[in-house]
Amino acid sequence: MTALIELTGVTKTLKGQQEPRTILSGVDLAVHAGESVAILGRSGSGKSTLLSLIGLFDRPDGGQYLLNGKDITKLRERKAAALRSAEFGFVFQRFFLLKHLTAAQNVAMALVNGQGWLPRRHRKTKVMAALEQVGIAHLAKHRPARLSGGEQQRVAVARALVRQPKVLLADEPTGALDTETGNLVIDVLHATTELGCGLVLVTHDWDHARRMGRVVRLSEGVLHTEDAGVLA
Repeated sequence: MTALIELTGVTKTLKGQQEPRTILSGVDLAVHAGESVAILGRSGSGKSTLLSLIGLFDRPDGGQYLLNGKDITKLRERKAAALRSAEFGFVFQRFFLLKHLTAAQNVAMALVNGQGWLPRRHRKTKVMAALEQVGIAHLAKHRPARLSGGEQQRVAVARALVRQPKVLLADEPTGALDTETGNLVIDVLHATTELGCGLVLVTHDWDHARRMGRVVRLSEGVLHTEDAGVLA
């Protein structure tokens, strides 16, 4: 079965005023539809860099990247942007909600594309379905200032889901939340795999990581599969 995402021998080196620093060294990773993968690693280990490469915000220096079996390693930015919109959903630690818009309006912003807005009725149906999916449809008319941190993060998740992505990338999505609220957000994210979405979660939280179908650790630029016994 063809993987949604398949990275083979991916490398990335940061080049600045100082000596070049290898961040990723020969990374191999495959994620299938309906699968959840947690990526662990120390701060600065390259977890966010890896997620950025998967999400096509950056390009590897070497190796190969296949999406649905198609080589997109050297895709030009215009086509990469189109793929990001069509195939990916993104959730970050910061919510990035527009304060003057309601929850529903924030989610609807994700439906803007090069052809403009979807018809109003269609747009509203999709937005409300996404808010219902994360359990906050009743808060659709609330602005961010009236929402708790966990509710704001669920709006952000709904925004990521409204275009029905095939791949959901989450970078420390519970880092600013308390334990109980963080667990609720992880529940919502993990539930997307039941709809066939591939989920990649970057986290420092072992409890959240162990809920994923597979756990890998990034260390010295290399991705290692974690021993299930260690996580038990």
